[in-house]
Amino acid sequence: MPPFDIHAAFHRILADAQISAPLAAIFALTELIQNSDAGTMFELVKALNDGAEALTRQATNPISINAGCELFIAFVTLFPHDSANFTDLKKELIRQGQNYAAEALTYRKKIAELAFGFIKDGSVILTHSYSRVVMQTLLLAHKRKRISVFVTEARPRGLGIKTAEELTAAGVPSTVILDSAVAYVMDKVDFVLVGSEAVVESGGLVNAVGSNQIAIIARAANKPFYALAESYKFHRLFPLSQYDLPSHNSKILSFPRPLPVNLPSTINSLTKQPSSDSSTSDSSHPDPISPPRITQEQISENNPDVDYTRPDLISLVFSDVGSLTPEGVSQYLVGMFAG
Repeated sequence: MPPFDIHAAFHRILADAQISAPLAAIFALTELIQNSDAGTMFELVKALNDGAEALTRQATNPISINAGCELFIAFVTLFPHDSANFTDLKKELIRQGQNYAAEALTYRKKIAELAFGFIKDGSVILTHSYSRVVMQTLLLAHKRKRISVFVTEARPRGLGIKTAEELTAAGVPSTVILDSAVAYVMDKVDFVLVGSEAVVESGGLVNAVGSNQIAIIARAANKPFYALAESYKFHRLFPLSQYDLPSHNSKILSFPRPLPVNLPSTINSLTKQPSSDSSTSDSSHPDPISPPRITQEQISENNPDVDYTRPDLISLVFSDVGSLTPEGVSQYLVGMFAG
């Protein structure tokens, strides 16, 4: 049989619109165990670590994938068992992994019901980019209460437009605003509600770029900033700044090499054709040189996809394990990985 391709398995699973990247990573690692010929726990954990590294190495934003892989590998290494042999242990790990992944699909409903209690009738909500759990929460609130939603455009991916389209189709009053209009609209907003790529050990949030500045503006306007996050997105990462994120690289926010100062005159001298009639030539008006064009693709490539929001800017984190303060997230993470 051909060797197991964890990358192909991951993308096949991720094709399901209801499955997020960390959950797809957990499913893929479970399949890796099924296809592994490891004969000892040491070999199995090494195969899982190699598989996790293969997934994150080819991901443009590895943070949420890292969170899922880290959780599953910790589960395997800390799993209590009384299996008679290693083959039976592998079967039990596969069964438990599949059960967890299936249960994890219900987490968004739990979070939506928990966050629903904080949404008052007539609320005006600001959300950012696109999040499955935020969508489920807003749609649940719309069934029982009157809400209106401002949605940021969320460049460079522009996923806020997808959010607004789905909300409008469901009958939720929604308006897309420019990312640069967040401060302008904040006075109209009751609270901010965002999803997450990961919630880190400090209690801070990694989410679509722009979340941090929204949180700063919300704090200045004295408006609550709520984050929604499934517990499989809790990540033992402790960034101190934006540049500590695993997704950061030297290409982000880099300065392109400037054109030579004498380039326009050089091009002029090469492209200007000599005229046989010197009386018709006008040396006082050289041919204009068009400035280099900057495309949206170039802007996207030079900018980050996610940013980090400090824990002191976050009011509460709603998760399937409860509504937590950022400090509560830190305590939960310590317990989760301590067995």
